[in-house]
Amino acid sequence: MIVKAIKTRKFLPPKDNLWELLSTIQNLEEKSIVAVTSKVVSIGEGRCVSIKGTDKDELIIDESDKYIPRDLVPEGWVMHTIKNNLFIPSAGIDESNGFNYYILWPKDPQVSAKKIWEFLKNRFNLDKLGVIITDSHCIPMRRGLVGISLAHFGFNPLRDYRGEKDIFGREMQISLTDIPDCLASAAVLEMGEGDEQTPIAIISDINFVKFSSKIIESKKPQSSFIIDEKEDLFYPFINAIKWKKGGGGKDL
Repeated sequence: MIVKAIKTRKFLPPKDNLWELLSTIQNLEEKSIVAVTSKVVSIGEGRCVSIKGTDKDELIIDESDKYIPRDLVPEGWVMHTIKNNLFIPSAGIDESNGFNYYILWPKDPQVSAKKIWEFLKNRFNLDKLGVIITDSHCIPMRRGLVGISLAHFGFNPLRDYRGEKDIFGREMQISLTDIPDCLASAAVLEMGEGDEQTPIAIISDINFVKFSSKIIESKKPQSSFIIDEKEDLFYPFINAIKWKKGGGGKDL
């Protein structure tokens, strides 16, 4: 697998031209996946709120589906939230590289991913192409950030090992690989978290990916990419928390 970050100009809040930025990509080959950080997608959609005069915690509550008050978190570093079926600090709201703006998540990341896929597919006349919208998050019991996929389009998100044999002939029962998040983590590592100015990455040489121009739905049980809370392995922890109901997102 090869991951190459693309250097771009500064992308300026509160609104900038995403399609012009994506045109920074000079060449794109078949069976590639383009990772785009959610921050530039959001700026392209105008999903920015001025820091001046804005209460960040109120904004987080408005944007979240569920939240935990800040005073329950050690040192009050963040407000833990659930948004778009993802466990994420601060409803994904970020101010780094925000130029005095809070940058929200894209309104509908799945719709955004498909629009980017259509733009690049047509621009480079490609048959097999994937797109991932990425962000960073932290995971329990580990310090530091890793990449995560907010949405993807153009490929099957799961590599299903169930029914296959391991090296000793044992049939595997539950193993599936989450391809979008694995690739997002590699792309975010390459793109960086600071002033690198590389919000796009091209991922190639990925023969294990099955490309498709439509959403693939497996007929096997427990094969959906998105999991309902009550089906999730971590439901005992999620259910043990006294979540407060958030606003579910702002219309900007």
